[in-house]
Amino acid sequence: MTLPKAAVSAAIPPVRSSRKPRTSVLFIAFAFAVIADPVSSVAYAIEAALRALHGDLALLLPTMTLVVGLVVVVTANYWQLVRRFPKGGGAAAAAGRAFGPRWTFLPIGALVVDFVLTIGISISAAASAAIALFPALAGARVPLALGLLVLVAGLTWFGHGGRLLFAAMTVLFVAVCAAVLVLGFVSPHAMGHAPVSTDAGRPAALAVVLAFPVAMALATGVEAPSTAIAQLGQLDDAHRRRFGRGTLALLLVIVGGLTIALTALALRLHIGIPTADSTQIADIARSAAGPGWLYGAFQLTSSLLLLAAASSSFQAGPGLLKALAGTAGAPGVLPPVLGRTNKHHTPYWSVVAYLIAAGVIIVAAAGEEQELVLFYAVAVFVSFLVGLVAMTRFARTERKPALAWVNALAAAAVAFTLAVNLLRGWPMLSLAATLLIAGALYLRWVRAGRPSGIEDVEARAEAETGSQAEAHAAATC
Repeated sequence: MTLPKAAVSAAIPPVRSSRKPRTSVLFIAFAFAVIADPVSSVAYAIEAALRALHGDLALLLPTMTLVVGLVVVVTANYWQLVRRFPKGGGAAAAAGRAFGPRWTFLPIGALVVDFVLTIGISISAAASAAIALFPALAGARVPLALGLLVLVAGLTWFGHGGRLLFAAMTVLFVAVCAAVLVLGFVSPHAMGHAPVSTDAGRPAALAVVLAFPVAMALATGVEAPSTAIAQLGQLDDAHRRRFGRGTLALLLVIVGGLTIALTALALRLHIGIPTADSTQIADIARSAAGPGWLYGAFQLTSSLLLLAAASSSFQAGPGLLKALAGTAGAPGVLPPVLGRTNKHHTPYWSVVAYLIAAGVIIVAAAGEEQELVLFYAVAVFVSFLVGLVAMTRFARTERKPALAWVNALAAAAVAFTLAVNLLRGWPMLSLAATLLIAGALYLRWVRAGRPSGIEDVEARAEAETGSQAEAHAAATC
């Protein structure tokens, strides 16, 4: 899952570098809001891998270990991007400066698709979490998901004032998840009945290699800190680099730690592929904690975190379209109507566009998040790949052969992951949508006279989001 799928500095006044405690508070709010999306991916990525393994629990831990390893590789690239672009910009800025402005549209197209899929899969997963807690809702899965979608879109109408809730939801989920993990390893309530190995007759290494790309949905949102730092206009470049890199490090620790721990617990408790009215992560929590208050808290916090991830894309996605529409008389790439805002600075027609697109894919997938995981791990990997290739070129230009080789090998790993997912067939639709949107934006840019600064459109969108959030906070104080 890029322009951040969770965003950030609202309701916190400008920070002066001499006041370290306030800077620490800002970092905590920034970091935990930005990592809401990748943390929420834990809710469905592990199950996606197990399904690709045909329920073979024995291979789940090596598969998810490989996934986390590739997440580390992708994160290392964004660590470099934060250093090079402390004012934000991510893969779009890197592509534009490495290969020319026309290449900016490829990661932008990937972002647009990624935001729609983030909304769709997060809402569907939130509905699944609610159904696991209240199985009687199973017959109303699609209406429930669409209701949650309209609710989140409606809340987006009121702007950015509630973004600190993203950080709170992330902290609560991590805390409750930690309690479930401790109880599951020390004194589990019950054991599952799934066999450790299904003995499918396939070579283990091949099964893992073919399964891990499906679970790379876990990597979505890794790109968020590299663009979200543009919101920190009250900080200088050095502090923005620290915030960005600190957030990437925190992301790795939390997402990697939760993923490996939940995977190991699934193996210990024999939790396999869930029934239609549950999810694997819900079954893990139920077996670890029992059907009591802790299980209820786990399902509630995971649902809220998933809705927060959807909400952040409902803000970031329309913000990107607004930036592309142009402001203050500048020639825009998109029609001006997509940049029109209400009194809360929300580009409402852009929100409607994302609402309709997400609604279509939720209905098409019958509200099942696992039907969308394959599509999800395609668009964002296009952006990852472009960023890695750009950083490889920068390293070669600056005569840093070791770094160039590292980036090139990482690009090859990302390209392999992307290719394996595309070979599954239907995920080609994600790539087709990415290329179609990128091509359409490029043609509109050409017709608009090739306005300069297109490489910085992500950074401008985020910077504007940050300034609007501060304005909202000041108005409500």
